[in-house]
Amino acid sequence: MVLARPEVGTRARGTTARGSAARLGLMVLPVAFFAVFFAWPVLSIVGRGLKSGEDWRLGRLGETLSRPEILDVLWFTAWQALASTALTLLIALPGAYVFARFDFPGRTLLRAVVTVPFVLPTVVVGTAFLALVGRGGLLDELWGLRLDTTAWAILLAHVFFNYAVVVRTVGGLWAQLDPRQEEAARVLGASRFEAWRQVTLPALGPAVAAAALMVFLFTFTSFGVVQILGGPAYSTLEAEIYRQTADLLDLPTAAVLTMVQFVAVGAILALHAWTVRRRETALKLVDPARTAHRPHGAGQWALLAAVLGTVALLILLPLGVLVERSFDTSGGYGLGFYRALQGVDDSGGTFLVPPLEAIGNSLQYALVATVIAVVVGGLAAAALTRRAGRLVRGFDALLMLPLGVSAVTVGFGFLITLDEPPLDLRASWILVPLAQALVGVPFVVRTMLPVLRAVDERLREAAAVLGASPLRAWREVDLPLVRRALLIASGFAFAVSLGEFGATVFIARPDRPTLPVAVARLLGRPGELNYGQAMALSTILMVVCAVALLLLERIRTDRTSGEF
Repeated sequence: MVLARPEVGTRARGTTARGSAARLGLMVLPVAFFAVFFAWPVLSIVGRGLKSGEDWRLGRLGETLSRPEILDVLWFTAWQALASTALTLLIALPGAYVFARFDFPGRTLLRAVVTVPFVLPTVVVGTAFLALVGRGGLLDELWGLRLDTTAWAILLAHVFFNYAVVVRTVGGLWAQLDPRQEEAARVLGASRFEAWRQVTLPALGPAVAAAALMVFLFTFTSFGVVQILGGPAYSTLEAEIYRQTADLLDLPTAAVLTMVQFVAVGAILALHAWTVRRRETALKLVDPARTAHRPHGAGQWALLAAVLGTVALLILLPLGVLVERSFDTSGGYGLGFYRALQGVDDSGGTFLVPPLEAIGNSLQYALVATVIAVVVGGLAAAALTRRAGRLVRGFDALLMLPLGVSAVTVGFGFLITLDEPPLDLRASWILVPLAQALVGVPFVVRTMLPVLRAVDERLREAAAVLGASPLRAWREVDLPLVRRALLIASGFAFAVSLGEFGATVFIARPDRPTLPVAVARLLGRPGELNYGQAMALSTILMVVCAVALLLLERIRTDRTSGEF
């Protein structure tokens, strides 16, 4: 019988203990960040709405949720989210297959282009569709057809916004499924459809479910699109929270709606986490370079043409109309609206500075927010690398909550909580990057975590046995392997921070507006000049996002990095 040497067992226990301590140490900063800048503002808003003096008024829940107008908001929020999700899957799944399995000229460029709408602020998405289907838009000019202030405009804008979620989440996995499994089923007598249904579809199921849940989450909490395209007739929970908070100052109603949205988002994220775990553990994947091929046969060329036509109509046309409207002045095509961005409006008070300064403000804010998001998200992803118990899984879910909890509530909560020393930040510029970083952290975590988990654990163990501290092991082992994923995570955090609107609309100072806030303010004022300047600013923001995404595509590894 061979006995283990005592020092080996002691060393193993010491390594495990150091690993647990390192994980807890890595979680300290992310937990503190979310506690101070997310949980505290949200709970403060809810508390102010549901408390009367020192007493809790929980009866307000029933009173608010029984009001007919609130029931209408809840019904429309759920209905349009379900309809948007179904329509997005119907339109985007063929695109996911084409981008995953077909190799054609311009695929990398087109993949970046279809992702542009996802990182644009929703207010710009609404602006693009307003230029297409609104009053004086392309459809109105050609056929007298207007879809703004209708549910169809909202649904189409949501498909436009979420198309990339399905293409990247489902297509990223589809590209790594071994096609030989489906070919083997066909050799055994299955038809092409039966082979796909019995082999490929079950493997794709978790990814399709994850994409559907994310689309449902983004449309359930839709704000900017509904504000611009829905008009007074349509309101989602997020839009109603904004109206109750900013316009009516009815904090009790806003607090109740925030709690309803919080519960719904928590359930969606729990389901999403379950589907992601299934996708990570149930499949053996291959190099995507081995699965892509040139289209062959009339059917595949027809499918490619149909997907390219869909992308042209659904993605490129709204973006193209947005650009066209930014040059279409009353005196003909020119740079008049862009030149007007350099001037100060003396008639109103919409801006205290030239709108053009919003570009520099947004870039500065987004860079700072990216640094914060990468530090916080990187530490969180490193802590979550080793699968653990409920505590760590709960921490993972916490990091995703800012994607679904009302950004309006967070922004207003910043104003009423961060107003006393040592955190009196109301007059500080740092408020905006902090709010933007809250949205960027989930993208950093979701991009970094699968790559970190793919690092061979034996490499870390070998480094630990040789005496390396957890920090040195991470620097020497993990960092060289995940450097590209880190760059991709940084790029997504930058693009998402650049477009954050829900919270920023409350906390951006009048003398330092961001691009999305400037666009919303311009659209809120009548006149051709304001409308044209909004289109010009939206075009600039779109170009910046497109350039960032093209750079990301150039540094992507062959394997998909994370979920995006």
